Amino acid sequence: MRKSVAILVVLTLCMVPVMSAAADYDAIAYDPQVAVEQGVLQGLKVDSTYEFLGVPYAQAARFEQPEKPAAWEGVRKAQTYGPISPIPDQTSVGYDELVWPHRYWPQNENCQVLNIWTQALDESAKKPVLVFFHGGGQTNGSSIESVAYDGKNLSEYGDVVVVTVNHRLNVLGYLDLSQFGEGWANTANLGIADLVASLQWLHDNVAKFGGDPGNVTIFGQSGGGTKVNAVLHAPSAEGLVHHAIIESGSGGALQGPDAGSKKVGELTLAYLGLNVSTIDQLKTVPYRDLLAASTKAAAYARQIDASLRTGWTPLADGEFLTADYPEWAKDVDLMTGTVFSESAHNSINQGDGRQHEWTDEETRAWLETRFGTDTDAVLEAFHALFPQLEDKDLFFYTAASGAATNANIKYTAGGSGNLYTYLFAYEAEAVNNGVTAFHCSELIYAFHNVDIPVVRVATGATEDAYKIQDIVANMWLNFARTGDPGQEGVPWAQYTPDDPQRMIIDVDSLCYAFDDAKLNELMAGR
Repeated sequence: MRKSVAILVVLTLCMVPVMSAAADYDAIAYDPQVAVEQGVLQGLKVDSTYEFLGVPYAQAARFEQPEKPAAWEGVRKAQTYGPISPIPDQTSVGYDELVWPHRYWPQNENCQVLNIWTQALDESAKKPVLVFFHGGGQTNGSSIESVAYDGKNLSEYGDVVVVTVNHRLNVLGYLDLSQFGEGWANTANLGIADLVASLQWLHDNVAKFGGDPGNVTIFGQSGGGTKVNAVLHAPSAEGLVHHAIIESGSGGALQGPDAGSKKVGELTLAYLGLNVSTIDQLKTVPYRDLLAASTKAAAYARQIDASLRTGWTPLADGEFLTADYPEWAKDVDLMTGTVFSESAHNSINQGDGRQHEWTDEETRAWLETRFGTDTDAVLEAFHALFPQLEDKDLFFYTAASGAATNANIKYTAGGSGNLYTYLFAYEAEAVNNGVTAFHCSELIYAFHNVDIPVVRVATGATEDAYKIQDIVANMWLNFARTGDPGQEGVPWAQYTPDDPQRMIIDVDSLCYAFDDAKLNELMAGR
């Protein structure tokens, strides 16, 4: 007799409303309300955490400056994420998807929304506010692209207000049209203008969510770190930021509009069949056509002159963004760092997945594939910097000087702000025989999100994974509270160029003078 086999087919609806992605909920309430400047918001209470999602902080027509959002009548639902900025089509699965799970969402140019997680709706609570700027360069990403960006667990663990922000990206946020007259000034910084508008909205309203507008920390990773740095160059952000964290992103002086940025703007018009007299039609061109024209313009500009700066990036126009830190930013506390396997040279896609089983001979062979006849010299410099590590670890190390570069520029600017640097070095050994600290990985732990189901898979949910999330989250939280990220048992000395103290963040974290100039020189280009 033929046996019947039951098959369970699960259909996933791509437009199912998404709430905060925490683990198992014990209790959910649907009635918390907060009156902000524009009207009344209705959020959720999930366990102990109040969530207000998709909250409008600004409004803006295409290529125009952000303004305060319009008021609304009645109660506005703030129970699901709002739209994200339009981005280029995503057509393939990232090589890091297992360890850095993504999610995508409806796109709309009216994307100036933010998400709030808090433990109190009491104006007298005055809890620290942590505002996160997402990565993806200035081209991609969103406040919900990574599952790890969910703010519930960090808010709950640290008793703080956590905020994540959407804003305009790519051609919508960074196309330089300043050469076409006053009405097009600062178009190259509209993405950053949105972020400053979000901070202004929070300054005016975050007390209603238990937050202290006098204690705001902005933090961002990769492109988000660059955004943090850009905000620190905005005179209009004075009084809105008190601590800043740049994670694997560029910091310091900004470049101004140049021949490259202007050429991209000029060619974009040409490819769309427009000119100075018809430039207003840019505001109604379908987004995909606008993006395609600007992408083609950037490629052609690079063909003309490979030295031209044609990517989407904030530009110092001398008014909205200054080239150097304005006076107020010099007094902001700064923490800046990188990760151990910063570039693509990490164990996700390098080596053979057996690094913890390599013999001495195999280790040597792998190192020589990367460093050739310089292997001994590189090993000597590596162990001088990392006496606690093994030879095999060098194969996955990236010589990333961003932390020192960012710190030196901030130090040279002067001011009273504290200054700290770090290197995140924790390896998730339970995942595929070991996943070294890749670009983005520290955010899982900074957001205290190991308990989210897909993140448990991404980290292995080991005892060490839970330990490192407490260590990292407490560093970020302590910095947000006091400007000092040290904690009991893990003191953290400040950085100076003469004494380049750096925290090596791991299960057993160490802070010591970290002069990596020699190792960086030996590893240049490899």
